[in-house]
Amino acid sequence: MSPIAISAIVFACVFGGALLGISLHSLLKTDHLAPESKEAVRLGMALVATTVALVLGLLIASAKGFYDTGNTEMTQLAADAVLMDRILAHYGPETQEARASLRNSVTRLVDFDGSKSAFGKTRFDPNAQEQDSLYDKIQALVPANEGQRHLQAKALEVATEIGHTRWLMFEQKTTPLPTPLLGMLVFWLTLLFISFAMFVRPNAVIVISLLFSAMALAGAIFLIAEMYQPYSGLIQVSDAPLRAALAQLGR
Repeated sequence: MSPIAISAIVFACVFGGALLGISLHSLLKTDHLAPESKEAVRLGMALVATTVALVLGLLIASAKGFYDTGNTEMTQLAADAVLMDRILAHYGPETQEARASLRNSVTRLVDFDGSKSAFGKTRFDPNAQEQDSLYDKIQALVPANEGQRHLQAKALEVATEIGHTRWLMFEQKTTPLPTPLLGMLVFWLTLLFISFAMFVRPNAVIVISLLFSAMALAGAIFLIAEMYQPYSGLIQVSDAPLRAALAQLGR
């Protein structure tokens, strides 16, 4: 489910809870609106609000950590690409074909059009043909001396590291929010908004306030869901490191 759909469902449930609370207000008897009743509900909802705040904080921290991991992997991939190009350049002119293959691989990553593949599923595919071709070209080199043998081994090591990073990025392309946790969070928020609206006389200011509060919470859930998809959507990991690396390749 897309982040927009998730946030829309959250908004509908939370603001719907507020409207339900407003409806319940007119059905409550006078003794139900006594200060003792309000205090009991307030204390219970304070506990729920504290739990919601903790869960939201943990979700935001987790999503930010996931996003930062994607950013680190993007930088690592770019650095490894430049390192491999330098190693191949020092090996000798016979690596021109391998260096061209490396540049083509990075160019495809930079020029990738996410609209052609839902959620960027193939952008960092480690099974891509150019990745296998690059490894085969390096392995096919015939070292003429000990120095070239060492450079070939190092190039194969870096190629393996690039493949490892691409596998990580491919597998971590998207991580959905835990459905049970999200469902419980929406339930808690709905309860809170019911309690907010149940003991107040409805007016335009209250309704607008609850509306914007529900929108703010839905926006927070949207941001969390977006950061769990670091290579697609509105909040994407920047490909600036890959572009900077591409400018250095082939020199």
